[in-house]
Amino acid sequence: MSGGTGMGASFDPERIGRLRSGLTNPQTVTRGTGALKSLWQRAIAIILAFTAMLYGIEGIDSATGHQLEYSGIEPREADGLSGILFAPLLHADWNHLIANTMPLIVLGLLTLLSGIGRGLAATAIIWVIGGFGTWLTGADNSVHIGASGLIFGFLTYLISRGLFARNVAQIAIGLVVGLLYGSILWGVLPGQDGISWQGHLFGAVGGLVAGWVLSGDARRHRRGANAGRLASSG
Repeated sequence: MSGGTGMGASFDPERIGRLRSGLTNPQTVTRGTGALKSLWQRAIAIILAFTAMLYGIEGIDSATGHQLEYSGIEPREADGLSGILFAPLLHADWNHLIANTMPLIVLGLLTLLSGIGRGLAATAIIWVIGGFGTWLTGADNSVHIGASGLIFGFLTYLISRGLFARNVAQIAIGLVVGLLYGSILWGVLPGQDGISWQGHLFGAVGGLVAGWVLSGDARRHRRGANAGRLASSG
């Protein structure tokens, strides 16, 4: 009986027809290549535009005597809630921004390559959870700024989404990202003065939430496929 189920799962005429169509129809291959190229172009344009905006904002901040920095997250202050919107755009100085630039570009680009809409949704989830968590738990009389919360969120999103979706290619990407940048996760622990470990921690939490939420379609598809196999075996 299990042998019949295996034959049904693998010997699918429609699936074979689709595969043959892709092999014999050059237009199908061309469209797929074109879509991938378009995705790369759009993802690169978005992350570079965002990075350029950060440099422009830091230029304005420097020219105005670093007044913008006070628009960050002020924990448990009503006025500080607006900092959730602005904190990832602000940096203490050029060195702070430069240190964040490369991991932001690399991890942000990989996040967008999961799909532009999906990547932007992940960014929004990380932005809100990271900011609100920092507002709730940050030290009194402190101001939290910087894109590092997004960086930590992108990292945990990229590591976790393949595991949640059980997608081999995504898991492989997550492993590579983990090997390259996983050591920064120590930054979620209290440590060096002047470093917002709360922003790092809740940015990372936001990335895990984004990985779970945005892999929901893959999980539903997997449950449906498993249900189909169980029905067939019965």
